[in-house]
Amino acid sequence: MTGAPDVVATAVFVFLFVLVTALGFVAARWRKGDLSQLSEWGLGGRKFGTAVTWFLLGGDLYTAYTFVAVPALMFGAGAVGFFAVPYTIFVYPLVYAIFPRLWSVARARGYVTAADFVRGRFGSGALALAIAVTGIIATMPYIALQLVGMEVVIAGLGLKGELPLIIAFIVLAAYTYTSGLRAPALIAIVKDMLIYATVLVAVIAIPMELGGFGKIFASVSADKLLLPQAPAGSLGSPAAYMTLALGSALALFLYPHAITGTLSASTRAAIPRNAAILPAYSLALGLIALLGFMAIAANVKSDPAYAQGFAQYGNNYAVPALFLKMFPSWFVGIAFGAVAIGALVPAAIMSIACANLFTRNIWREYFDPHASAGRECQVAKIASLVVKLGALFFIIFLPQQYAIQLQLLGGIWIIQTLPSVIIGLYTRRLHPYALLAGWACGLIAGTAMAASLDFKSSTYVLHLFGLAVPCYAALSSLLLNIAVSAVLSVVLNAFGAARQDETAAEDYA
Repeated sequence: MTGAPDVVATAVFVFLFVLVTALGFVAARWRKGDLSQLSEWGLGGRKFGTAVTWFLLGGDLYTAYTFVAVPALMFGAGAVGFFAVPYTIFVYPLVYAIFPRLWSVARARGYVTAADFVRGRFGSGALALAIAVTGIIATMPYIALQLVGMEVVIAGLGLKGELPLIIAFIVLAAYTYTSGLRAPALIAIVKDMLIYATVLVAVIAIPMELGGFGKIFASVSADKLLLPQAPAGSLGSPAAYMTLALGSALALFLYPHAITGTLSASTRAAIPRNAAILPAYSLALGLIALLGFMAIAANVKSDPAYAQGFAQYGNNYAVPALFLKMFPSWFVGIAFGAVAIGALVPAAIMSIACANLFTRNIWREYFDPHASAGRECQVAKIASLVVKLGALFFIIFLPQQYAIQLQLLGGIWIIQTLPSVIIGLYTRRLHPYALLAGWACGLIAGTAMAASLDFKSSTYVLHLFGLAVPCYAALSSLLLNIAVSAVLSVVLNAFGAARQDETAAEDYA
């Protein structure tokens, strides 16, 4: 990131960016629908088949920040970075078993968001509001982190200042406003092909250049190849690793953008099909993680040419530095273009998902209950612009650490919606006030755990029966949430009146 910009790499990067921009605007005419309707703009008309849904969910869940941050964690911390691989394996059996049921009831009742379902299932506007606000707040820093991935590769090209980032998000805002979910769905196809091509070339060419995987692993210090051993009286890092993977798996598909991608499928059968083939991305993620060890073997951090990048971005600069060192400029342009497009796709879906939540479960519920369908969609489009501006504000005016800390909290917060959304798919015996109390207890406890760690970690040590158990704060706070919800439901149901459930058993089939 020193000296003048790399002209060849920048030219390739700009070409790819212009290509996906054109696709973003063309998407408005793809699988035509009335884009003045929220279900068309915000869910693509629920018209995406198995293949498109696969690309959309892959582009949605495996983001630019994943491409940058997972190898960075391997580069800096070692084997613990592999937690991202098992958690993406854990999640798909859950999707296979559970989410066709959510798709069915959403299709039958015209639900656009998870909060719509909670509102209908439990008859509680307050609970639906809690779910909507949690989803929006948990997603906002996630969008900001996509900009971190883009910012790192733009810096790797030698382009300085915030202007390239601002231009990229103006373009993103324009085609998202115009085309809605169709834009990231179409662009995701290009993004995924570029990512797969980049990863395959990297995991073949770089080991050949470095002398093979044996030499790569030999260059990594022993303490980074394995998890540290647990001391006596503690379950140690294995417990932290396992709970982090399990908690992350439970949280992943509760994020609004994952639910939006799921509900956009054209048929119920597309959901289990995708659960069966999405693990292909987990394979790619495992290969991406190995780039961190390759960066160690290539000794990129000691290279004076990349010292400025590491000084500014820390270990997040490991992958850009590796590609700059190992590949010619034209391929660097392709790889960095893939990462940048990998930021645009999830950022678009996330902003649309937040806009759907705001419009359906806040604006329409509390400010304009009689809004026309056209007015509802217009508010969603404006809300999506505001969300993008908020994410841009995070990166330009606040330290990146704030976005990282809030994203850490985002996982703790979004998992608190699990009893209302997931358990609610199978029973309505949980009382809405009990669910609200459980949600609040889980939110407070999880946030307090992270705060006690100065928001630098999400692994909080619990002391149970004389044993120290490091546990992902999201998972332990979720258990508290479920316990409070279950106990209070028994009490409240014993004294409360019957509640309205607008869904019917056949809606879930």
